[in-house]
Amino acid sequence: MNSYKNQIVGIGAAVLLVIAPAIAGSIDYRTKGAAQRPDTDTMTISAKQLLDATPLADRLFLDAVCCQLRGDDSTALRLLDSCREVKPNGAEAYYRLAQQYFDTGNDSIATKYMERAARLQPANDTYQESVAATYIQQRDYDNAIKAYENLYSHYRERTDILDILVRLYGAKKDYARMLSTIGRMEKVDGESDELTLLKMNVYEMRHDTKNAYRMLKALNDAHPNEPNYKVMLGNWLMNHNRRDEAFKYLQGALADDPQNAFALNSMYDYYRSGGDNAAADELREKILFSSQTEPKTKVTMLQQAIKESEQNGGDSVTVLNLFDRTMKASPKDADISNMKAMYMKLKGMPDDSVNAAFEHTLSIEPDNNMARVKLIQDKWEKKKWDEAISLSTAGTQYNPDDVVFYYFLGLGYFQKDDDDRALDALKRGVGEINDRTDPDMASDFYGSMGDILFKKKRSKEAFEAYDNSLKWKEDNIVVLNNYAYYLSELRRDLKRAEQMSFKTVQAEPTNATYLDTYAWILFLQKRYDEARAYIDRALENDNDSTNGPSAVVIGHAGDIYCMCGDTDRAVELWQRALKAGGDKAVLTRKIKTKKLKIEEQ
Repeated sequence: MNSYKNQIVGIGAAVLLVIAPAIAGSIDYRTKGAAQRPDTDTMTISAKQLLDATPLADRLFLDAVCCQLRGDDSTALRLLDSCREVKPNGAEAYYRLAQQYFDTGNDSIATKYMERAARLQPANDTYQESVAATYIQQRDYDNAIKAYENLYSHYRERTDILDILVRLYGAKKDYARMLSTIGRMEKVDGESDELTLLKMNVYEMRHDTKNAYRMLKALNDAHPNEPNYKVMLGNWLMNHNRRDEAFKYLQGALADDPQNAFALNSMYDYYRSGGDNAAADELREKILFSSQTEPKTKVTMLQQAIKESEQNGGDSVTVLNLFDRTMKASPKDADISNMKAMYMKLKGMPDDSVNAAFEHTLSIEPDNNMARVKLIQDKWEKKKWDEAISLSTAGTQYNPDDVVFYYFLGLGYFQKDDDDRALDALKRGVGEINDRTDPDMASDFYGSMGDILFKKKRSKEAFEAYDNSLKWKEDNIVVLNNYAYYLSELRRDLKRAEQMSFKTVQAEPTNATYLDTYAWILFLQKRYDEARAYIDRALENDNDSTNGPSAVVIGHAGDIYCMCGDTDRAVELWQRALKAGGDKAVLTRKIKTKKLKIEEQ
């Protein structure tokens, strides 16, 4: 659970995220304890009592903070309650208590204590902003507005508070107060283009087209050489069915800057929305086939072309022709090459054709991660390990800090039973893992290392790798299963192995491998009846081969049934395991003697 401290940090950013439509209201958690607490607002205390109580309260408060830092929240809560009772007008105890109750989901009492702290110390910025942010978290916009207006009355130079108030009034659809608050911002910071656009948006929300137009026109007039303002005004006019005026401003923007992406796309939309498809197509080709057009503009235009094509039936021939002619004008643009490959994949074209497009990308930009990863994934799916290794090796050279290439390289060697090279690649990849690495990827790195190390009979290092894997992702069920099974093979830490294995069974209750591991660990703990229940489920769900359950699962089932006293069933299972390819010498002995060796029990 996120701590309350994290809710308050960065109040301005958090507020903008919270004030959003169609979000369910917060839950009010109530407890018997909350109902029994005294009404702190009615408490009074004399000056002498306050002086006498302060040293004790300070000591209790300090002890509570120390407990919080140690993670002993229950003791901290008791100490803070004592502190509040000794010194009922001490704001800091209420503030800490509010944090504690928010962290445990008890919003009702937490809000009460936060309000109390803010009232006791009205000059404390942290308390005032915290209670205001609390109201927003609870979608209590009326009280949030009161709190922020009160805060602003003490800090009239803080336009960040006014910015929050604008959004709060917006949540209430109080457009008049939105505009007056923007006016207050202008008095502090002066008029600006950003504030003018903000006012324009408010006028739009209240359907005041006259003043919305006035704002945009004023901006355009104030910046006659800025084409983007012409485009903004042109788009507004187009959206309000004033097409002739819109065309004039869009033309003006292109006259100022013929390659302006904003203007080109808007003019394209103008033609298309007006039904002049010939003019729209001509402009699109001008944009795409010009060597002067910015690559991002071409990408946007191609995305639009794909969208329109799909809406009209999805004629891939026309779109691919656009791609080819565009790439002829921009032969070194890797983004367009990748986009073509992704489009071809979307349309279900042959893998060879798709891969050729990605290979073209690498020919012009060898360090392009997207193209290389897509090619590796294709080789991986087709079990072309040598080609996957070759592509991954190059990836580690062109992008030495990207862990994904070490991962594929290590697993590629692992598939070829080259454990030394696999381990070397994975170790190099681990050296590139940092706090920005995807946790799943980091966990799988260490998990794969553990598998190889155990295979090489380096169990101590293997288990250290598994521990590291679970630090990154505690519910990595593949690692949990392998770790548990290998512990069982060494007859070590069976209770821990059982706990890990049980998590895998909970996560995938029909996975025969996980059921078998769990049954086997129970068997090793001499819990034979429980083991039989789970091995039966494993037999029912083991469909790894056309011949039914695997030899390992059947063999384990035989051992379990033997220790449950059903030797006939055990022999039958051992015979099946032998036919399925199990260890001939071991199974033959079991079938002949109808029992297990002591070390197998």
